Amino acid sequence: MPILGPNQYGKAENRVVKITRNGATHHIRDLNVSVSLSGDMDEVHHRGSNAHVLPTDTTKNTVYAFAKEYGVESPEQFGIHLARHFVTSQEPIHRARVRVEEYAWERIEHAGQGAHSFVRKGQETRLAQVTYDGSSWEVVSGLKDLTVLNSTDSEFRGFVRDEYTTLPEAHDRVLATDVSARWRFNWTGDERQTPAWDASYAQVKDHLLRAFAETYSRSLQQTLYAMGTRIIDHRDEIDEVRFSLPNKHHFLVDLEPFGMENDTPDGAVYFAADRPYGLIEATVLRDGCEAKIPADLTNL
Repeated sequence: MPILGPNQYGKAENRVVKITRNGATHHIRDLNVSVSLSGDMDEVHHRGSNAHVLPTDTTKNTVYAFAKEYGVESPEQFGIHLARHFVTSQEPIHRARVRVEEYAWERIEHAGQGAHSFVRKGQETRLAQVTYDGSSWEVVSGLKDLTVLNSTDSEFRGFVRDEYTTLPEAHDRVLATDVSARWRFNWTGDERQTPAWDASYAQVKDHLLRAFAETYSRSLQQTLYAMGTRIIDHRDEIDEVRFSLPNKHHFLVDLEPFGMENDTPDGAVYFAADRPYGLIEATVLRDGCEAKIPADLTNL
């Protein structure tokens, strides 16, 4: 007889824009919130009984109501409020997972106004996932689509060659990637002080960027490890960092048919290839800690 395996349900991608008014000065938090609940749900699957089912529409309404009641101090704290509510208020719910994307805005400053005008930032999307089972917490933060590029101080040579290898060695190349990263906090419950989520995010991003800029790269793997190492070394609240880094290849354009030399001391012209691309992924851990972030970040 078939047996019901792991299951969950909820409301995905609730778009929430919270405007906080401080007199004439306004503040904006722009979120995409997905809630997933699991627990005692055998009867709804086996017999269609909804006695233990909190409607997903109610889940949606809760997200908006909590944005008003609690505000949005940070994606992580907002997720904590929601996860705690669903597990503690509904007996059949044993575990709640809340995923939050945040889209950043910056203020437009101009003469006489600017306190309520914003332009959407074109950089990364901030991420947070909060999981609560009634006794323990797991908070994983991160970012995606942070595009970075070094125009020099990168090489790729000394690699394995076989009968199918055509790639020439590169002694000076463009290194570019779209950073997708997740980091797991060692905060696991209310008995400990919660991290300063916004400050932590800003510092992690700063360390990540500094490591990318300051590392002479002999491979994207080396750069990845330098980024993760710097975060672990400087942020005590974080035990694990996982990266997924596509190698955004830049190839020198052949200008010889036009009688032109391309790669010269005053610069060069490159073709930015979008695919196929190398994909470099790895986890960097604090010594003695266990890897818990999934290898596949697609749905995290």
